[in-house]
Amino acid sequence: MSQAGNNMNQVAGVSDAEFCPDCPTQTIFDPPITQYENYYHPQLVNVVQNIETVKQHHCCPVYKHQYTYSEKNVMVSSAKRGKRAKTSSKKRSK
Repeated sequence: MSQAGNNMNQVAGVSDAEFCPDCPTQTIFDPPITQYENYYHPQLVNVVQNIETVKQHHCCPVYKHQYTYSEKNVMVSSAKRGKRAKTSSKKRSK
């Protein structure tokens, strides 16, 4: 029984040095790891910016004074010195 107890983990007729179980090889695959290498290259981008000039015209009052003149001839008689000559019958407003 003692010998049977010692050989309990062994296959019958094979010594410890020669024992190699026939275990099939397994292959498992982990999900892929994606690795990126970034390379940057200059790219010319033309940007067109339109500038519109709006010329605004405004009317501003500029006062230019204009005067009218009139002349009249009045005959004054030397015989009637006491009276003044009438120029108008309308009263002037102040």
